[in-house]
Amino acid sequence: MSDLTTRGSDNSGDQPLPEKPHGILARPEYEGPGALTVADVEHRPRRSDLDPKAARRVERQITLMFLLSMVMVVLFVIAYVSLNSTQTVYIPVLGLIGAQNLALGVTFGAAIFFIGAGAIQWAKKLMPDVEVVQDRHRLASTPDQDAAAAAQYERGKEESGFAAYRILRRTLIGALALFPIPLVVLVRDMWTNTDPALEGLSPAEILSETAWTEGLPIVVDGTYQPIRPEDIPVGGLVSALPENILEIQKEFHNLNERGKSAIILVRMDPGEIRSQQGDGWDYQGILAFSKICTHVGCPIALYEHRTHHLLCPCHQSTFDLADSGNVIFGPAARRMPQLPIGVNEEGFLIARSDFQEPVGPSFWERG
Repeated sequence: MSDLTTRGSDNSGDQPLPEKPHGILARPEYEGPGALTVADVEHRPRRSDLDPKAARRVERQITLMFLLSMVMVVLFVIAYVSLNSTQTVYIPVLGLIGAQNLALGVTFGAAIFFIGAGAIQWAKKLMPDVEVVQDRHRLASTPDQDAAAAAQYERGKEESGFAAYRILRRTLIGALALFPIPLVVLVRDMWTNTDPALEGLSPAEILSETAWTEGLPIVVDGTYQPIRPEDIPVGGLVSALPENILEIQKEFHNLNERGKSAIILVRMDPGEIRSQQGDGWDYQGILAFSKICTHVGCPIALYEHRTHHLLCPCHQSTFDLADSGNVIFGPAARRMPQLPIGVNEEGFLIARSDFQEPVGPSFWERG
């Protein structure tokens, strides 16, 4: 443990030095080849060091910041309970933003800010303004140095004012005590069903059904154009969605169905397909699989056409799309769900039904 000694003493030993009054602080000289000598500099005391009224004013400012942090936490809870998750507000440049998300972000961010600003103000204006020098010496500490370090710690604890400024201590403790409340409240969002069409359904039931229905055209994600089989070359991959996905998003004001229904289309030589999750679920070597990893739900689009392996970029789960999408590596516990596909009378790819098993990550009702 290195010794921290107060600037302003000629003592170059290992023992901690007493604090000098504010004024001229002499910095030690370093001996040896290439030694540098730092000239004495004038230490300028802070106003709060000289004026008790200024110190009390700073104390009131910090107290106000901690109190505002507590108020922001209370407003966070009120906004979470009272605001509808579908309400929006218009913000110039940003456009339409969810009113609840905006209120939660502002109040929680302000709660964090006021705690941090109060702590910084406390350290800059009220804690001792003493400069110290750390001398270089061998890293191994002697028992005397360990004792000196412990004494320095106790001195720092004493000088921090945590015991002296009772109102600061109490408001800081209050702000820190209320700070975790938003985190606890947000746990409720781990399962909150705000979609009227899904009212009363469990997570297992919701994840077991997507927007895919028999005869629904498959469109390219982004352009929303229907896809013909000849649009996908052997070895190619296309991210796709149901044709009616935009209408669903507009109706329910969320992206839930988009996340569940996202798929990838890959094409391989039909002779290389070793197995499928259903008889004849491909079309001329074109296979459709869920785009959502069965580990923790990351979107996947990393496809190696020579091996027909699909790699999740988050935790490296690997699936063999030529063999029913089975897991061959990584933490995923389930295969990638396959969507049966065909073509309609116009020659565009369509879904023949919904997925036959839940999409997305494994959950408590699945092994």
